Amino acid sequence: MRRKTILATGEIYHIYNRGVEKRPLFLNRRDYLRFLQTANYYRFADCRLKFSHLVQLSREARTEIISKLEKKSEKLVDVLCFCLMPNHIHFLLKQLQDNGISKFMAKITNGYSHYFNIKNKRVGHLFQGNFGAVRIETNEQLIHVFRYIHLNPVTSYLIKFDDLENYEWSSYAQCIGIKAGFCDAQPVMSNFKNIESYKKFVADQVDYAKELENIKHLTLEI
Repeated sequence: MRRKTILATGEIYHIYNRGVEKRPLFLNRRDYLRFLQTANYYRFADCRLKFSHLVQLSREARTEIISKLEKKSEKLVDVLCFCLMPNHIHFLLKQLQDNGISKFMAKITNGYSHYFNIKNKRVGHLFQGNFGAVRIETNEQLIHVFRYIHLNPVTSYLIKFDDLENYEWSSYAQCIGIKAGFCDAQPVMSNFKNIESYKKFVADQVDYAKELENIKHLTLEI
């Protein structure tokens, strides 16, 4: 099926998908880690090994390969932020090469689905068709979608707001400087005077509720 949204190089998109029939994508911590490691690897354009082969190497060899990619390889996408939920995923991606987002998403979803199916002795699709994509048109939209993605575990009643900094499967902890990661949050975080002002922006539930009505069309019907 032809995609309605054209994915243009240099533009930023809210990318999302969910499990087929709303089924869980992640069953345990190992699954979440595997997906994030796959995404970290395939954001680069010159990945000569399949990720399933990469993980069979020693930790030292894997670290060396990733380090070389970070120094020398061009990227398909910049990952501005992400959030993994039990049955769906969100990314905020900037496309750096033609078809970069499509290549990135195909590699991570196909690679992870292969891993998940073998591990759980299942067959068939894991993700529900093509991923959704909405182009970010304004800077105001950018910062609100960035916050929306980070708040997903809270607004979905998976965790309490006070636990957001400890939620391992989003980039929020990286963006507020308490955890290392592979996201380039600078395009968004540069809009805030400091980390505390971003944390306050995220915590501002009243304003968020107002803005949520404006970005309804960006969300999944989970």
